[in-house]
Amino acid sequence: MAQWYPGRKLSWARLSVVLVVIAGLISGGIYAWTRVEDSQVAAERTPWFDAYVDVTATPMFPFESPGEDGQKNVVLSFIVADSADACEPTWGGYYNLDEAEHSLDLDRKLQRLRNLGGSAMVSFGGQANHDIAFDCADEDRLVESYSEVIDRYDLASIDMDIEGTFLSSEEGVARQAAAIRKVQDAQKDGLDVWLTLPVAPDGLTYEGLRAIRAYLKAGVDLAGVNVMTMNYNSERENDFYPAVESSLEATHSQLRSLYQEIDAPIGDATAWSRVSATPMIGQNDTRKDVFTLEDAQKLSALAHEHGMSRMSMWSLNRDRECDANWPDPKTVSDNCSGVVQEKGDFSKILRKHRSGAISQVAEEVENDGPVELVEDDPETSPYPIWSEVTAYPAETKVVWHRNVYESKWWTEGDQPDQAAENGSQPWRLLGPVLPGEKPIERPKLPADTYAKWDKDAEYRRGDRVMFDGDGYEAKWYSAGDSPDAALVQPQDSPWRALTDAEIAKVTGSSNEASTGANGSGAAVQADSSSDASGEGSGNGGA
Repeated sequence: MAQWYPGRKLSWARLSVVLVVIAGLISGGIYAWTRVEDSQVAAERTPWFDAYVDVTATPMFPFESPGEDGQKNVVLSFIVADSADACEPTWGGYYNLDEAEHSLDLDRKLQRLRNLGGSAMVSFGGQANHDIAFDCADEDRLVESYSEVIDRYDLASIDMDIEGTFLSSEEGVARQAAAIRKVQDAQKDGLDVWLTLPVAPDGLTYEGLRAIRAYLKAGVDLAGVNVMTMNYNSERENDFYPAVESSLEATHSQLRSLYQEIDAPIGDATAWSRVSATPMIGQNDTRKDVFTLEDAQKLSALAHEHGMSRMSMWSLNRDRECDANWPDPKTVSDNCSGVVQEKGDFSKILRKHRSGAISQVAEEVENDGPVELVEDDPETSPYPIWSEVTAYPAETKVVWHRNVYESKWWTEGDQPDQAAENGSQPWRLLGPVLPGEKPIERPKLPADTYAKWDKDAEYRRGDRVMFDGDGYEAKWYSAGDSPDAALVQPQDSPWRALTDAEIAKVTGSSNEASTGANGSGAAVQADSSSDASGEGSGNGGA
């Protein structure tokens, strides 16, 4: 054992060794502490899986009724600018927020989902239409529009889908980022902001990186970046999934570099927690790109391994096998995947290991179902009160025990909250009557719009008449058949009542996408399949 003698000097060589050892111990301690902090930050959120729902696609997807093992976390898409007013938010360009409430019962369906333990965020943008910030140069109105959507739907999370033409607009994206910063600052309960961007096998594109920089420069606190792992235009089908993995690895590295640029470095685990993937399930727009069930299992395992807090998919509308008469499996559909599967297979696989939910702010509304025999008040009910002696055609909406139901087919005497005698329930529960609701005013036809029905006249398909103040259209040749039979025996009657949307079109009413016949709420709209398919929709169209 060496001894220390007074007056003995420590050589520079020995001193250097000591300093190196001390520095190593200090840096090692800092590194270990940083790794612990990194892991803690990354683990702050319970991982969840959500799925996009195209709100305006037809047929409408019943996201409000997920069932026991269905998908309960959804991303409602897409909020875009009104074609007549660039600063006005609409759903897909078809409905403003009030019209979506009346025509789609969107507010009610969202509340029902939440009553059943589900969660939701709203996606702005997409590929097929323009985001509000694209042409809206009025800063105050832009902030108001984003806030209007967030406040109306009690959101604590939003998804900014930036792609297509808007992604190329540096000025528009910067304008959007500045507005979202103001919106985020004003939300007392906080607001998670996710950027959804296209990605290549080697990572985010130049324009995608520029969009993130714009948000960071504006001071937006990003929850994360969701990349659309789809449409890589692979040369061979077996090249597709490896491209998904490489794009996520590259995005992870790019995200760390972007935060390093603003002197706010994040660790490896934190970066992974801020990376999300949205595959286009089944057949992609590019013919050789097919995301299979096996790919979903691989992606689910990868996301779990890396601690990705969010996972998603495009779309819940498509999570089922196409019908046998679908002409070409390589042709993208907006309501089926194009691969062999059971309904809901993709969402079940991708949500494995993910028990969390989307952050949201929502007030409680009385649970669905007749907990007590509530007396329904016509003055506070959006639709007529159900009556045992009234016949209801398909897609008619009624109120019963403070809940709204829609008939799936013609029905009479079947109480909405009880199963029919044959075990088949003709009513579908849409959700509770919301606070402050009033009867929805239906458009009326002026008395002289069409000729009155004449029992001695002959009518052919497409002819329209008036009967007891209501409009009817002939479905086929008719002579002597009274139109009122259409309300009692719709399958056998040669007449059908005009929908509210058709009446609104004739009268020039502003509520053109209103409710269906007899207050049905069945919107008649342009087929939005081009918007909802991978070819035209936001995520699917990357």
